[in-house]
Amino acid sequence: MFTGLIEDTGRVTALLRQGEAAFLTVETTLPTGEIAIGDSVAVNGACLTVTGRSGQSLTFDVSPESLSRTTTGTLGSGKPVNLERALRLGDRLGGHIVSGHVDCVGQLSRSDTRSGNHQLQFTLPPDQSRYLVEKGSVTIDGISLTVNMVSRESFTVNIIPHTFGTTTLKQLKIGDRVNIETDIIGKYVERLTAPWKPDSGLTMKTLAENGFI
Repeated sequence: MFTGLIEDTGRVTALLRQGEAAFLTVETTLPTGEIAIGDSVAVNGACLTVTGRSGQSLTFDVSPESLSRTTTGTLGSGKPVNLERALRLGDRLGGHIVSGHVDCVGQLSRSDTRSGNHQLQFTLPPDQSRYLVEKGSVTIDGISLTVNMVSRESFTVNIIPHTFGTTTLKQLKIGDRVNIETDIIGKYVERLTAPWKPDSGLTMKTLAENGFI
């Protein structure tokens, strides 16, 4: 579990393909001596397991599933990445609840600057936009952000100067692809309420019988 508050912007030193999987090595200023083999670290929002450690570098095994669902497979040597260690019990939850399980890949479609703030618009698959709400939370490349506006195929966020300057967002260009994790609460609500959809016989009576009203 993560919060979406980036601890470090690391640098990719290698991405080695192993069939349909890969090994990713990242150089970081994080205290690697405190990171154990088997620990979870979010790399651009994708939860990966540390499988190797050497000096200030961490190595991760990347599964075929992760490569197919995220932008990890496009990371080349020298590419900056957002890093966050897993949340510890008792830590402040300064961002929002982030699982590190990327839902889809989006694309930067517009970028505007207003009073030092950066307003970015991203496109995403229409079937994912239903999990976003205005003033709700979204994770872009591991960064916890607030949704400003949302439509069927896109949404906008406002980036304050601090966040823009200390993450990979400052590197983005129109057309660049990003990892997107929607709000996990919305997905659970949808799953749990599926049996109560109108075509399954949902009525005021059944709501009352099951304690909803």
